[in-house]
Amino acid sequence: MIIVREIFTCKPGMASKFAKIMKGSFMKGKSRVMTDLTGNYNTVVVESEMDSLADFDKMMEDYKSGKMDQDVDPEVAKQWEHYTDMYMTGRREIYQIW
Repeated sequence: MIIVREIFTCKPGMASKFAKIMKGSFMKGKSRVMTDLTGNYNTVVVESEMDSLADFDKMMEDYKSGKMDQDVDPEVAKQWEHYTDMYMTGRREIYQIW
């Protein structure tokens, strides 16, 4: 089992909008979206639990090929096209659960 954290520093005024898009997006399995209460301002963290690195790799391949989950609201999918305009920087952390 692994935890994948996508950590974004959003542009001022964009964190809530970005978090809503992430929450309504194509996240599969166990995932949650968090925003900062302390620490760096405008931080959004998307944390997903996956069975293996192979599952993460498949998710990334689906993302690169443009595949979206069929359950995604078309309006959210439209907003998803411009999500990179909402943040300044980001990073990914992957942890193994023991």
